Amino acid sequence: MGLVRVVSQSSESLPRAFFDRPSLEVARDLLGRDVVHREVVVRLTEVEAYAGPDDPASHAYRGVTPRNAVMFGPPGFLYVYFSYGVHWCANVVCGPDGFASAVLLRAGAVVSGLDVARSRRVTARNDAELARGPGRLTSALGLRREHDGADLCRDGAAVRLTAGDPVPDSSVSSGPRVGLTKGVEAPWRLWVTGDATVSPYRPGGRRTGGSPP
Repeated sequence: MGLVRVVSQSSESLPRAFFDRPSLEVARDLLGRDVVHREVVVRLTEVEAYAGPDDPASHAYRGVTPRNAVMFGPPGFLYVYFSYGVHWCANVVCGPDGFASAVLLRAGAVVSGLDVARSRRVTARNDAELARGPGRLTSALGLRREHDGADLCRDGAAVRLTAGDPVPDSSVSSGPRVGLTKGVEAPWRLWVTGDATVSPYRPGGRRTGGSPP
């Protein structure tokens, strides 16, 4: 999968029904889709699923709070939070209204708006690093706290998820989620096999890429 392609930023957003499914199904189908925000498009290469109140690794496990309230609403909205006082993480709310499951957007390839992404990620050593990891992905896209609760499915939305290039099953790998101390047995991190933009796996302890949704 190449880093640079011709991408139409006018592509239609994925419909709400796409997100109204179990988080693991949505996570699998998000690989290869495009996240669009202003001048930058990132094609998703790595995601993590979280199952809300059924998942001890999820922010929603202990119920609704001011921080995670967006997760308890309808699917197809963006949940953005500050991780360890360092960077923002972006998640897609999925499943039925009130269930609070989500998918963390872990990594992707910048396929349009490279110059803008580079200006936001001046420490990146190469283009593959621009959106490699949850904090880097949100930085490259210019996503911050004000995007928490953004409706990804609304016509004319500032942040959208579009069709992109869906990834065949033969090119998808799965394994444990990154840096967790609870729910570590779930192989709910999915990525495009061999893609240079996928973040490195770090087991246990403090997450270096972002805390779970």
